[in-house]
Amino acid sequence: VVRKPEKVCWVEAAGTVRDGVRAYTALHYLSQVSPGKTVLVMDGASPFGTIAIQLAQHRGAKVISTAYSLEDKQYLERLRPPVARVIDVSNGKIDVAESCLEETGGLGVDIVLDAGVKLYSAEDESTSKSQLLPHKHDIITLLGVGGHWITTEKNLQLDPPDSHSLFHKGATVSFLNDEIWNLSNIQQGKYLYILLMQACSPDTSAILFHFRPQLDEPIPLYEAKVSMEIVQKNQARKRQVIQF
Repeated sequence: VVRKPEKVCWVEAAGTVRDGVRAYTALHYLSQVSPGKTVLVMDGASPFGTIAIQLAQHRGAKVISTAYSLEDKQYLERLRPPVARVIDVSNGKIDVAESCLEETGGLGVDIVLDAGVKLYSAEDESTSKSQLLPHKHDIITLLGVGGHWITTEKNLQLDPPDSHSLFHKGATVSFLNDEIWNLSNIQQGKYLYILLMQACSPDTSAILFHFRPQLDEPIPLYEAKVSMEIVQKNQARKRQVIQF
C-alpha cells in the first residue's frame, strides 16, 4: 500500500504504476541512467515507452525513439520536452543502427530499451509487427562502449559472435522481467522503494507526480471482459483502466 499524491487522479495512478515501475527498474537499477547518457527507447509511443522517455529525460539523458506507424511518429514529435530523434521504421527502409550511430557521431548509444527483437531472418518471421523489430545484431552494433542493453525478449539467444562483440565493447545485457518482485522478499523492498519515490518525492524521480501515461478512456466494469480480450491479443496501443 502506498499513498497517492493529491494531484494525481485515480485513473492516472492505476494506469501508471506498472509501466512506471518497469521504466524505473530498467533505467535506475539495470542501467543507472544519468545526465549526458544517450538512451534508445524502442516503440516509444507505447505506454511503457512513453513513461521510459519521460523518466530518461527527467534524469538528463538524450533520448532517441523508434515509431512503428505515422500516428506513433506524430505522437512522439509532439512530446515536450522533445526527443532528440524519432526513427520511423514503419516502412522497413530505415536502418535503426545506422540512424543511431549518425545521431551519436558514430559512438553508439549508452542504453537500449527494446520492445522485442528479431531473432531470425526476415523470411522466418510470421507477423507484421515482428518485421518492424530490429535484429539483435543491429542492437549490438548501435551499442556504445560500456553500453547497457535492457531486453524484454525472454527467448533471446546470443551466439558466440554476439558475445564476442559485446565483450569487446564491455557492454551488458539485462532482462526486464515484470514479475521479478514476486520471486524474492529482498527484491520486494526495492519495489516498495520505487512506489514511495513515485508518491512522496517530487524532487526525485516521482513518476506519478511528474509524468503522464499513455491512457485510453476509462472503461466501465461491464466492458472489462472485452477490454481484457483486446489486451491479451496485443491490440491495445494505450493502457486500459477499468473504472468502478
